[in-house]
Amino acid sequence: MSIKSSIISKFFDACGTDSVLTDQGECWTYGYDNSKQHTCPDLVLLPQKHEQIQQAVKICNEYKIPLTTRGRGTGTAGAAVPVQAGVVLSTERMNQILEFDYKNRNIRVEPGVLNVEVQKKAAEQNLFWPPDPSSADYCSVGGNLACNAAGPRAVKYGTCRENTLSLTAVTGAGETIHTGSATTKGVVGLDLTRILIGSEGILGIITEARLKLSPKSECISTIRALYKNSNAAIEAVVNLLAQNTLPYALEFIDSGSLNLIRKNSNLDLDKKAKAMLMIEVDGLNENIQTSTEAVLNAANITDCIEIQTAADEQQKVELWAARKALSPALRSFAPNKINEDIVVPVTQLPTLLNKLEILSNKYGIAIFNFGHAGNGNLHVNLLYDASKQEGPARRCLNDLFELVIKLGGTLSGEHGVGITKRDYVSQEVDATTLALMQKIKLQFDPNNILNPGKTLPII
Repeated sequence: MSIKSSIISKFFDACGTDSVLTDQGECWTYGYDNSKQHTCPDLVLLPQKHEQIQQAVKICNEYKIPLTTRGRGTGTAGAAVPVQAGVVLSTERMNQILEFDYKNRNIRVEPGVLNVEVQKKAAEQNLFWPPDPSSADYCSVGGNLACNAAGPRAVKYGTCRENTLSLTAVTGAGETIHTGSATTKGVVGLDLTRILIGSEGILGIITEARLKLSPKSECISTIRALYKNSNAAIEAVVNLLAQNTLPYALEFIDSGSLNLIRKNSNLDLDKKAKAMLMIEVDGLNENIQTSTEAVLNAANITDCIEIQTAADEQQKVELWAARKALSPALRSFAPNKINEDIVVPVTQLPTLLNKLEILSNKYGIAIFNFGHAGNGNLHVNLLYDASKQEGPARRCLNDLFELVIKLGGTLSGEHGVGITKRDYVSQEVDATTLALMQKIKLQFDPNNILNPGKTLPII
């Protein structure tokens, strides 16, 4: 323990003895996230109130103690790993829904509330919060906001940034700030809400968020389309985005991923299929058939092998079974995996996929691609054996990032930057802009105590 007992006693006073963990065995579990990287913190705080967080930040600021905030640790980029040890502040006990203003379509929550709990509460009034990452059952709203997590529905409804009205946060200087408003329109002052969202805890600690809710559609039509090759599937994606009916979800699965699904499940997928799209369309009962037909026409191009539309809820589950079978199949393929979530313009997806095949052959690294094709956001998975292929895998990753930048894309769509992509940020963001970002960081966090060593390159 590198934090003096006299300072620990101040954390006891600020947060309460039951909200401070000092035993290293207990602290150990707070040193990792889903990136599998780990550093054990010296101390863990489990506050329940905004004021406790504010006091804790002031103590860390006074003694220059690194402070890393975490939600449920589902992030894959290492943003919640306390690389400089110090204090981890977990928001898991701040899990209250504070206000459900369904008439104005918003809900005010603490950061530790799970995404699924927001959805359940909103559903009571036939509403929903659009961000729906795959970890929705156990990820927290605070974590969603920290990395601007989105999920399949973003193609139509946007990300956290488009679906958050206001925030309350504590800066690195221990000051309370309020951003945004309870209204869906407003231009007073600078948009600090959007700056905080996606900043991965390097600017402030979110203690409260007012989320914008959307009305649930009366029905959702689910479609699965199989294609002879990836280029055909992406051509269908471009067609789908060009017509008036915007899909509710538009997911892509490549040839290698389909082969894994075939090998690890009992699903009957045409052997000629080299790519698949999962498409969902939402709307009113009275017009869903017309909307579905428009989507079917757009997706049914020359090299389409098969299109299935679910007739009922059971068939929807069956059609989505292929997508859900993919993650377990990936884990069984190789002992190690690098999971990236790059984004390119949709029209550049064919070039990206073709180049990825070349990289796979060049380095002898298996690459499997799937994800949110409607946004050009693909999860590129490099599967390898670290005992034999660590070097080739890292060189392949470097080439992947260079390719993404050349195609006019970005290195992360929703997983964040954290540790794993921090050193690549300068490839995407020019030096002048990065310098301005560093200055903004210091305005929020003058002593650089909040999540140091993350998100922005170290200068």
